[in-house]
Amino acid sequence: MNILILGGGGREHALAWATLQNPKCDRLIVAPGNAGIAQIAECASLDIEDGSAVAAFADEESIGLVIVGPEAPLAAGVADRLRDAGIAVFGPSAAAAQLEASKAFTKDVCDACGAPTAAWSRFTDASAAKAYVSAQGAPIVVKADGLAAGKGVVVAEDIASAHAAIDDMFGGAFGDAGAEIVIEEFLEGEEASFFVLCDGEDVLPIGTAQDHKRVGEGDTGPNTGGMGAYSPAPVMTESVIERALDEIVRATVAEMARRGTPFQGVLYAGLMIKDGAPKLMEYNVRFGDPECQALMLRLGAQAFDLMHAAAEGRLSEMQVNWAEDHAMTVVLAATGYPGSYEKGQPIGGLDALPETSFEMMFHAGTKKVDGQVVSAGGRVLNATARGATLAEARDRAYALADTVDWPGGFLRHDIGWRALT
Repeated sequence: MNILILGGGGREHALAWATLQNPKCDRLIVAPGNAGIAQIAECASLDIEDGSAVAAFADEESIGLVIVGPEAPLAAGVADRLRDAGIAVFGPSAAAAQLEASKAFTKDVCDACGAPTAAWSRFTDASAAKAYVSAQGAPIVVKADGLAAGKGVVVAEDIASAHAAIDDMFGGAFGDAGAEIVIEEFLEGEEASFFVLCDGEDVLPIGTAQDHKRVGEGDTGPNTGGMGAYSPAPVMTESVIERALDEIVRATVAEMARRGTPFQGVLYAGLMIKDGAPKLMEYNVRFGDPECQALMLRLGAQAFDLMHAAAEGRLSEMQVNWAEDHAMTVVLAATGYPGSYEKGQPIGGLDALPETSFEMMFHAGTKKVDGQVVSAGGRVLNATARGATLAEARDRAYALADTVDWPGGFLRHDIGWRALT
């Protein structure tokens, strides 16, 4: 089968790596890809948010399955255009992608199906939003309603910070994503990521993870797209998983089907767990980044079979074969990230890196210039490893990171600290 993956980050490198492990993969194209992906697959120049262009390309290249990596093409309706053209696609319709593209939409769905989540209210006016915050008190959470590349959420420790966040969002800090905002109750507990495949009707849990959003050691400093992650998440016990499936995921999938917008793809539930009870903080409609890197290393070749089954409505036939292992990914980022940073810095040591089923360096923001791999983003490399224990996975991941010669980069040295201390 010929397979097309849309995207060019660390998540897509991990998806490409796992897909290539599967004997069903005859040819793999990734658009646009990156320097690391180009070493294992064909890369194509394509506007991945133009559904008609993607469908035409998939038809020309005899693609049997399209795997959509990022959220923007899904919100733009690329999966709809592919389905209209009779091309199998892993990813939800634009209507179903609203579970990520609109915080208010997700809250409405949760209210309709009784899924436990934080108390909330929506606003299109700054003065009304500020009055609500003043009445509720702090800490409180302020979110841009639309897609903001994972950065449109502010956990305000005091009322002044919440008011400032409201002004920023309505002032255009997140573009059109902040035209409407959602203000939520602050939830206490431990965060975890729960990944479930859906085919519109059936659901299949495929893994748990915990990530580190803050840029600094000890989970301090500003939020980022993620500085590292590990799988599985210790807080996601069997009983918590069952409650999350029954009370949140299945309830949501049933409600989406009832609305005539069945969800098909991966549903990533960001949960807050307190006293064994999960509450939904947010949904994403694609794999998390960098959680995907840890998950794919654990799943290997079966990941493609599971995604293919979800795309074709065959999840009821499938099961996940888990090894009793752990995986960790450590992000190497450009100095200055998540603020301003330099691009185009040469990165050495990559040719000597091991690439096995136990350790992989996934590229995120890289490109090749005159034969040299250089940085091309804020999060640049993902040192990913697995082991029989989380400590073993950590040691392998950091040993992999240490082989990289990149003076312009930095990493956190404490990924997994909550689970390892």
